[in-house]
Amino acid sequence: MERTRWGVVLALWFAGLCAAGQFAKVGVIFAELAPLWPEAGARLGLVVSVVGLVGIVFGTTAGMLVARLGARRMMIGALLAGAVLSAVQVAILPLGWMIASRVAEGFAHLAIVVAGPVLIGAVTLPRDQAATMTLWSTFFGVAFTLTAAFGLPFAQSHGPGALFAAHAGLMACAALLLALVLPQDGPPQGARLSLRGILRDHGRIYASPRIAAPAMGFVFYTLMFVAMLTLVPGLVAHEHRALTAALMPLVSIGASLLLGVVMVRWIGAVAVVQAGFGLTIFAALVWWAASGVALVLAAMALSMALGLVQGASFAAIPALNASREDRAMAAGAIAQLGNLGTTLGTPVLLAMSGAWGPASLAWFTLPLALAGIGVHQWQRARRG
Repeated sequence: MERTRWGVVLALWFAGLCAAGQFAKVGVIFAELAPLWPEAGARLGLVVSVVGLVGIVFGTTAGMLVARLGARRMMIGALLAGAVLSAVQVAILPLGWMIASRVAEGFAHLAIVVAGPVLIGAVTLPRDQAATMTLWSTFFGVAFTLTAAFGLPFAQSHGPGALFAAHAGLMACAALLLALVLPQDGPPQGARLSLRGILRDHGRIYASPRIAAPAMGFVFYTLMFVAMLTLVPGLVAHEHRALTAALMPLVSIGASLLLGVVMVRWIGAVAVVQAGFGLTIFAALVWWAASGVALVLAAMALSMALGLVQGASFAAIPALNASREDRAMAAGAIAQLGNLGTTLGTPVLLAMSGAWGPASLAWFTLPLALAGIGVHQWQRARRG
């Protein structure tokens, strides 16, 4: 390969946006969905969260399947399955069937987010991997921003089913596009999966200081960032809440793409992850000491610092792992631990903020950022 295939990279990023849309199409219009199932109570939360729960249980297993069956097969099959499931949801199913369809959607989502980094690595020259992997890492934030800007008013005007139909069409387009541009997979490799083999491979993944390292840092990012996006706007003055909620994901994406790419090329992916966590500690201390509009500035600093961690964590997959199989395993581990972080972080910060108010954000952030620096330092020593 003489040059990076940027068109294929953008097509894969579009597929990532569709995968994130599986969360955003429900999370962004959650208030509009509640009247559809008035009897749901707390079960309504499962419509959002059950997709992530699949990733917690099966994240590394998806990495094993991608390594054995081929990333292209898994990606296109998952996009088509996601398109069918979104089309079925247009009918606004009874709650139990809706949750069941979301479980199935969780498997499709998982296959896309694990296969994506593997396929991007295969069509990118080493000198461009910091840029392409950082671009990939933005798919979640960009999808939520676009859905909030365009999908929410669309659903409010035409109903949630219309948004699900639009999502189905986008996923089908992504599948067709990638079927045209991605090179064919080779024949399936390796033995059939068995429970014993899955457990053995889990042990291999998390024992490896190269395969596991990106995920073991990334989990501390996800514990913090999703919780902050959800709760920080409610901790600043009321007149600043809308601005804070709008700017936090954009600042994070901008830091990843504009600053993170340069830093990864300069000092390496793992060092950027540690630097991002270090800046997070500084921003958390600023938050603790601040008040008024300075809290908004501290929130932006937190978003910028964690944006560096986000992009560099994905850039660390090809930086630390040379083979497609190891990269698939590393992506599966990121999916598994990342979903664990997004699931646990928000309720923990919510409980802390209810007890201690805005200052709780600093006490929530400091140990997690220190742990992120420490786990990468430990894995670096093991690699050395």
